[in-house]
Amino acid sequence: MKKLAILGSTGSIGRQALEIVRAFPGRLKVVALAAGNNLPLMLEQVQEFHPVFFSLEAEADRKNLQLQVPECKYLPPQEMASLPEVDLVLVATSGKVGLGPTLAALGAKKQVALANKEALVMAGEIVTAAAKSNGITLFPVDSEHSALWQCLLGEGREIARLLLTASGGAFRDRPLEELASVTPQEALRHPTWHMGRKVTVDSATLMNKGMEALEARWLFDIPLDRIEMIMHPQSIVHSLVEFADGSVKAQLSSPDMRLPIQFALSYPERWENRDLPKLDLAQAGSLHFGPVDVGRYPCLALALEAGRRGGTYPAVLCAADEEAVGLFLAGKIGFLDIPRLVNKALTLHKGTDQATLYDVLAADAWAREEVLAAATG
Repeated sequence: MKKLAILGSTGSIGRQALEIVRAFPGRLKVVALAAGNNLPLMLEQVQEFHPVFFSLEAEADRKNLQLQVPECKYLPPQEMASLPEVDLVLVATSGKVGLGPTLAALGAKKQVALANKEALVMAGEIVTAAAKSNGITLFPVDSEHSALWQCLLGEGREIARLLLTASGGAFRDRPLEELASVTPQEALRHPTWHMGRKVTVDSATLMNKGMEALEARWLFDIPLDRIEMIMHPQSIVHSLVEFADGSVKAQLSSPDMRLPIQFALSYPERWENRDLPKLDLAQAGSLHFGPVDVGRYPCLALALEAGRRGGTYPAVLCAADEEAVGLFLAGKIGFLDIPRLVNKALTLHKGTDQATLYDVLAADAWAREEVLAAATG
């Protein structure tokens, strides 16, 4: 029986993780659930899974839940992540809020399944150093990184390239001249995946693929210039590894996030789950691949450049993107303003090469203020 703390339980990844828990009641037990502001759904989750601890951001929501389920106690996410009774912490939050609990879990020598991109992008060197010093291997949950992980199991270090596939997002076939007028509702209509709002917009800008390259650099200890992207609209081949002898391994499955989530929760085993889709290649038909048009996706170029510069630049990238995407979803800026605002923050930033955690958090706060000022100025 693995005992879990799920941070971000009311989000897309968190809800799907609880589907896996529901399918394996004899193997997985929820000890703690943390979320933002979705009190109704958190209440449903607490009543079904009976965690010992919960977390919600608003004090009024906490009091409301405890009035209805008094046996469930409030605990901040960072304390949840280091609970003695927890075996595995699933960090499924979006944005910088995942960084603190990730470091807390690693410091307590807890196994971490990481679905939060920003923790590794902002502070990859700090997070991976904490994992190494505590003897922890990070379990990636993103479909692309889970695919790389699965391809590399049992292999040596003779890696030539890591290849991340990209669907191209909601606007991959839209004429460039129409992008200035696209709406948040259109950006959220991903052609193959069902994901959270922020990551779906990042998929439309391909910022997500740039961040994934930076994540892969830290997860698999490989230089950024040996990580490449290829377009694959069907989202069936999730990533590939090319080895020194020219051989290539790929991981394939239906585009369903429950598959990589279950792999992270069940590792080192593979559990049969009849609720998950089986891939039928005959029915899938032709699979297509092609180069990524970097000119069409300026956010991808910005992410890779921030990764090459290192230091505090990736933290600025994450913070600026999070604020810009939030403004776009709120209808306050246009779609093409996202790369404009991120680029401005990166251009103005005076980076620190050897970034401490303090430097990372300071750069994050500075970038947020810069984007909000540029958007309203």
